[in-house]
Amino acid sequence: MTACDTLPMSMGTLDDHEGPWTEADFLALGETSHRIELLDGSLLVSPSPNDHHNEILGNVRDSLRPAARAADLRAPLVPNVRLHTDLVLIPDLAVKKGPTEKSISNAAEVVLVCEVTSPSNSAMDLSYKMQVYAKAGIPWYLVVEPDFVDYASVTLHLFRLEGDVYVEHATAAQGDTLVSDLPFPLSISTDFLLDY
Repeated sequence: MTACDTLPMSMGTLDDHEGPWTEADFLALGETSHRIELLDGSLLVSPSPNDHHNEILGNVRDSLRPAARAADLRAPLVPNVRLHTDLVLIPDLAVKKGPTEKSISNAAEVVLVCEVTSPSNSAMDLSYKMQVYAKAGIPWYLVVEPDFVDYASVTLHLFRLEGDVYVEHATAAQGDTLVSDLPFPLSISTDFLLDY
């Protein structure tokens, strides 16, 4: 079932549901203006990110997209990624193989996921999501950590999968550029991320 096969979701739909949520229930919600993730029978509805988060995310994508395209990869924003049955997360960005018109991607198609932390989700991005992305076998994880006080600085952490855990591959503090040949040649300037 695709989002095109369903009716738009209302928050009442969430309240009316009984019992654990299945992937079929989740997909039946269709397209929504809410960011809703499926976590093993439960739904996680996240608040809309602030403008700083969105600007940083757009600049991350602008930094990654040319190199991703050169490697015949796509870089969609906020895609649905199936990590396993009944576990569908929505990273801020994914670099993946395959077409962009799919409503949901499988973890095997994803080369890199990126999360820009927010005050409401940084613990989740740095613990739970890191663990489940690793367990699903996604080879690379990029975490962008802005300073939440004034958004005047940002730190980047690029993790690579070793076994079933991530280890830090490269890092860049404010004023530095994150550079790596893997998973494809990339260069992300922390100064550029805050240019908005």
